[in-house]
Amino acid sequence: MSEALKIIPTDTDVKTGIRDSEAIAKGLADILSDTYSLLLKTHAYHWNVEGPLFYAMHNLTEEQYGDMFEATDVLAERIRALGHLAPMKIADIVETSVITDLDGTPSAGDMASDLAGDHERVAHRLRALIEIAEARKDAVTADLATARAAFHEKAAWMLRSIAAA
Repeated sequence: MSEALKIIPTDTDVKTGIRDSEAIAKGLADILSDTYSLLLKTHAYHWNVEGPLFYAMHNLTEEQYGDMFEATDVLAERIRALGHLAPMKIADIVETSVITDLDGTPSAGDMASDLAGDHERVAHRLRALIEIAEARKDAVTADLATARAAFHEKAAWMLRSIAAA
């Protein structure tokens, strides 16, 4: 086996003036876990929604899971830019996410309401990450978290509006 294939990734010491990058990377990893979990749930609801809300939910969830898929790369690359490893185990992603499943098979309205609540939980965690990043002089992560919070707040609003129908 080539020596190049034996290299194991490690944390690196990045000297950009950010204090305690480990706490920031942990917050980003939690958001990455939430994003992957919510992406999967959103995609599953996208496939299975039925009824008069089908078209609206199908299109909205497709837009949302597409955004979240792109965000996973941005979040993981930010963790790496801070000198830390991004999560590599599915178990770690599941364990650290605040996203949970509903029991049974939800209706279209229940799907919308459930996803809205999940987006609100992720937005709440992003606001905590903004505070952590700002306290440690990491404006880049704070800006990233602000943009992600805006996405999740808008997603929650749109889904709540459908659930109210």
